[in-house]
Amino acid sequence: MTWQRVLTALALIPFVVGIVLYTPTWAVAIAVAVITVVALWEYFALGDAIGHRAYRLWTTLCALLLVLLQWRSTQIFSRLSYSLAPINSLGGPPSIVASARQTATLYSPTFLLFVFVLGLTCLTLWTRRVLVEALPAAGISSSAFLLVAFPLSYAVQLHGFHNDGPKILLFALVITWAADSTAYFVGRAIGKYPLAPRISPNKTWEGSIGSMFGSLAVAYAFSFWIKIPLPHLLAMAVLGNIAGQMGDLLESAYKRSAGVKDSGSLLPGHGGILDRIDALILCFPVIWYYLVLVNPTSL
Repeated sequence: MTWQRVLTALALIPFVVGIVLYTPTWAVAIAVAVITVVALWEYFALGDAIGHRAYRLWTTLCALLLVLLQWRSTQIFSRLSYSLAPINSLGGPPSIVASARQTATLYSPTFLLFVFVLGLTCLTLWTRRVLVEALPAAGISSSAFLLVAFPLSYAVQLHGFHNDGPKILLFALVITWAADSTAYFVGRAIGKYPLAPRISPNKTWEGSIGSMFGSLAVAYAFSFWIKIPLPHLLAMAVLGNIAGQMGDLLESAYKRSAGVKDSGSLLPGHGGILDRIDALILCFPVIWYYLVLVNPTSL
């Protein structure tokens, strides 16, 4: 119901904003870890609904280690970028450059991905599960790690991104919240043409377009507060909005596959945690890679 959605949002938003703006990155990492664990277990429940049991404990452990690596990388790389810049510009001693490469490899998410695969291999070969469960268990575990834990962990990277990191993370959150709200109300008011009827019959093109305007309005408002030029903020809003809508539809596909309406019932009016963060899961890494690859000149 609409009033339940509004009341839940009013209770959660000040709490989330307070964590993002007024706590250090390690505290944000803890919050992300908690949300990731809850979202993973809701995802595992979707797998259970179709008879696919995941390796829950191993996947959850690797997800927590991933969040830890993301936090540590924000601490280490910020120091390396300053200490190694003059060395690399002069060609640098090979031992120092090699050490930096080793550090970058150790704290890369791809290293943990390899550890995760090794663990899945051991579990598949030496647990007592019947062999008919081997492929479904590996599939649900891998998809949970790659489609939920991995992209969600980029929230930690955003928060630790230079001095404006907390504002950037809040920007990603607010463009997604605005998109979700405007899509919901515009879709209910004037929605006529289904956006993806096979996956989510209630979503409409009118709601989708309305969500884009909501995100762009947030980008304009943030231009008075954050040290990123307006064209870059608008570009990030567009890309983040598209990624968010794709994440929303992706989670809807999961639920339709499992034959359930919501991923959980923890949040009245919204369903589960996975229902609430589905758009953020893809939005976070999209904005992170925009910042790193496009590199707005003011940063």
